[in-house]
Formats: sequence, structure tokens, C-alpha cells
Amino acid sequence: MDIWVDAKKLLSIITALFLFKRINVNLLLFNFCVHGRFHCVIYLQVFNAKTAELLSHHQVEIQQKFPKEGWVEQDPKEILKSVHECVERTCEKLQQLNIDITNIKAIGVSNQRETTVVWDKTTGEPLYNAIVDQLILFMFLVWLDLRTQSTVERLLKRIPGKNKSFFKFRTGLPLSTYFSAVKLRWLLDNVEEIREAVDDGRAMFGTIDSWLIWSLTGGKNGGVHCTDVTNASRTMLFNIHSLEWDPELCQFFDIPVEILPKVRSSSEIYGLMKSGALTGVPISGCLGDQSAALVGQMCFQDGQAKNTYGTGCFLLCNTGQKSVFSQHGLLTTIAYKLGRDKPVCYALEGSVAIAGAVVRWLRDNLGIVKTAQEVEKLAAEAGTSYGCYFVPAFSGLYAPYWEPSARGIICGLTQFTNKKHIAFAALEAVCFQTREILDAMNKDCGIPLNQLQVDGGMTNNKVLMQLQSDILCIPVVKPSMPETTALGAAMAAGAAEGVGIWSLNPGDLTAVTCERFEPQINPEESEFRYARWKKAVMKSMGWETSEAPSNGDTSIFCSLPLGFFIMSSMIMLIGAKYVSG
Repeated sequence: MDIWVDAKKLLSIITALFLFKRINVNLLLFNFCVHGRFHCVIYLQVFNAKTAELLSHHQVEIQQKFPKEGWVEQDPKEILKSVHECVERTCEKLQQLNIDITNIKAIGVSNQRETTVVWDKTTGEPLYNAIVDQLILFMFLVWLDLRTQSTVERLLKRIPGKNKSFFKFRTGLPLSTYFSAVKLRWLLDNVEEIREAVDDGRAMFGTIDSWLIWSLTGGKNGGVHCTDVTNASRTMLFNIHSLEWDPELCQFFDIPVEILPKVRSSSEIYGLMKSGALTGVPISGCLGDQSAALVGQMCFQDGQAKNTYGTGCFLLCNTGQKSVFSQHGLLTTIAYKLGRDKPVCYALEGSVAIAGAVVRWLRDNLGIVKTAQEVEKLAAEAGTSYGCYFVPAFSGLYAPYWEPSARGIICGLTQFTNKKHIAFAALEAVCFQTREILDAMNKDCGIPLNQLQVDGGMTNNKVLMQLQSDILCIPVVKPSMPETTALGAAMAAGAAEGVGIWSLNPGDLTAVTCERFEPQINPEESEFRYARWKKAVMKSMGWETSEAPSNGDTSIFCSLPLGFFIMSSMIMLIGAKYVSG
């Protein structure tokens, strides 16, 4: 099996459980996130359905592998094992709290959306093994993995005008290394075991939710092969209007539709748990992590938006039942479909590749801090970047540029610049990237946002939240429970037909206490700093390409403008004629 995870920020993997009699517990909402370069953590969070109170949690650490530069791998079987461990440990903790686990009535799944998994349906075993440090690993390739760039460039040559947005009306997405179809194409081109399994009719493909639901509902013994509309919409194989796999897209990527999961709504019973302490409990909710956060923030009205700050940054704006296509580099995606007979709702989305990851980079790569919390302290002491600007394009730029050739830069350095200014510039860069996305959303929707709702691990950084309000010139609102991804999956599972223990009617939803950050600088200063940062962004582009450099002349004359070269040559000829004559 190959799992290719685009490990952005918090990668929520599974699930939410609910107790009967409205003591509904979000038990298996595993937020799978990267804590540094060499390990991941699967989180499990438990909520009271009536009050949305966090009751308990558990986590398991998983090691990542980096066999080559730009490659990141993980063992999917270890993930599944950790899921079962989290279930058992959490059930033990609930019993210690005198909560009877037999009252648990439903499970919901939330996951990182662009994850790509391929497995053998007859054995439930991996199809793609790699030899790393003399150990056999099952591949789990994260979103910052860059090996598919050459695949994208090859596919672009088949598109008129090499237009990255050629399929955008059908999918809402540009052609990019980010989405599942490109990763699956790379696997089919490079892994013989997967090609053979596809030819033999043994292969199954899905995002991480598909792999987990299939495994937890029986695996090779009748497991349910399905996904929901939010995850399907991130594959580049799904038509977001017909809500079906698109035959022409499958033909373009040369991917057989037979290996794809059945697409269902985000809130319905998919199957029953077949093992462990929760045997017989239905899995009834499934949402991609960003959609789950949108639901958890209760952004059910047109124009409401949330931003999740984790390893990356993900800003979604609900556009209701109308799919809005961006003219400014944003994605059109499915926000949710909360029931078989419920309407599908869409969202505009902007993705920032590097947010919390820049803090870890300062810690793990530069070593200028020992803990992530120290960055907040340094930035607070500096109070300004002193003209230093940081563009953390470590794996290219995402929305609104979609420029894979960009690379990170720090500019505006002087002899006065120190680590405090760099720490401030790093946090400010997260805010500037969010500002770019919000500006694009305002242009596409025509409705300026009057406040931004936020969640995710980075929102605990008060300096960052205040900077964000200053840069956007609008209030930033942080709920008392920042990990709203878990809550969103809980709500979807509890509201499913046949479960019915959570109402999604606005009047029935419990209000969540919030912390509010108001702008503290004038708009002119905000605009000045933003303009300087955009200038730095332009300097970050065009650094990287998968094509080999040419072997042409590298003399100084190659760097001269053609007009200057011709003019200087004429002057030399005239001068030579004058001297000789």
C-alpha cells in the first residue's frame, strides 16, 4: 500500500464518537499532525455533544522517514495500529470518568484531504514497499513531497497552451503536485506492483478516509470502499457539479474508474466497526479536515469564513449552493453535503503551504530557538521586523500564485537584524499570506469580510493573532476550543440519519465563547508593510525547475542584454576602423 499524505497543518485522521441521551462524545477524532521533521502525532479528542466540552484525549507518536531529499514517507499500517491503540486507550479513560462506552452511538472521520492510498483489496496489504536503511517501509508520502513535479510538467504538455486551469470548471482545481490524481499517476508510472494490481483488478485507491473506513469496517472481509464529496473534490478526478467521478478526467490521467471509491455525503451511515472496543458502532460522518473545521466553526451562512493555522494555513469562505470560480488564484471546493438528500454547499479556498512549519524550521534547521513557544517571546520583544521580510516558500507558493518554482528568502537584512526580528518576520509572513488570500476572496465574492474566525494550533500564539488582525485591518475571532476540526466531524456524525443525536439547525447550536483581537495599527502602516512583503514575494519566484540547465555559453556576454551587445560591437568596429584609417 502506498499512502501519500499531503501533510499540511493538523492532519485530522479519524474520528468522532457520540454518546446516547445527548452526552454525545467525539471519541475518535484523530488529528494527525506533524510535530517537527521526524515524527507525527495522532490525536484523539472527546467532546460532550450537548456543551461541546472537551472531555478527554489521547495521542500516539509516529516516526516519519526521509529516504531522499524532497521525499517523506510513513507506514500506513502503523497509522491503523495507532488508531486502534487510541480507541482502546480512550475507552479506558472514559471508563475512568464513569462514562459507559456502550452508550457510544456513532463515529465520524476527519482527514487530510489530498492523501493518496493504494492497497490490495484481496489481502489488505501494501502494494508499494520501499527499502530505506535496510528496512522495508510502507510508503506514506507527505504533501511537501516534491517528486511529482516532472509528472505535472509532462501532463501540461498535453493541455492546450499548457493551461494549468484547463480543468478548473469541472474540478475547481489547477493542475498541481498538490492533488491526488497527479500522485496516483506517479505511482502508476513508477511502481510495477501497483500497475500489476490495477491490471489484475486487485487495487483500491482512496484518500486516507477511504483506507481507514475500509479497514475499520472489515477490510478484506467486506470493508466499505467509500469517501465523501469533500475528499473526492480534492482528487482532480471528481466533477464538483455532477458529484460523480468524471470519465474524461480519468481518461486524461489514465486512471481506471474501477479502483475509485463510491462517493457519498458527509453525514450518513457508511458501515459498522468490526473490531475492538467499539465493535458494532456505526461510522456516520466523514469530512475533509478543512471542511470539518468550517462546520465546527458553524460557518453555515454565505460569506462566512474561517482560517485554520497548522503546519500550513487554509482559509475557506462558504459560498452556499453556488460554486464561485476564482479569477485570482483560489480553489473552488465542496464545503460539505450534510446528508444524502441535503444540498451540496461550496467554498472558495486559499492554501498556504508553510505556516506553523516556519516556526519548526527556525527551531530545527536554524536553531535560533529551542521551542516553538520561544518564537512568540522573541517576536513580542522585537515588536517589529525592522524592515526584514521572510517569504517561506520552502516547497513553492500556493494560493494565489500556484508557483512551484518559488523558494524561500529572507531579505531586508542589515547589521542590526537579529533573531528577534527574524522571528517577528516569520510570524508576519503567515499573516501576509493570509492577507493575500483574503484579498482574492473579496475580489471574487464581492463581499468584504468583516471578521475572520480562526482555529488550529498556531492560534495559541497571541502575537500571531494580533499581527493577523493588524495586517487584515479587521477583528480576528478565536473560539475557546481552537481545534474545531474535531467538533465539525462530531457534528456531521451525530446529525446523520439513523443516529440523530445532534441538530445542525442554527437555533439549536450551542454558542462557543471566543477571544477577540482588534486592529491596533492604522491601515496606512498595514498597507506599507504588505506592499514591501509582496515585493519580496516577487524575488522568491523562478528559482527551481525539474529541467536540466542548458550547456550553452556561460561567458559574461551571455548575461548582457542583446541591444547592449550589438551596440558595443558596432562601436568597437567603428573605433577599429578609425584607428586603422
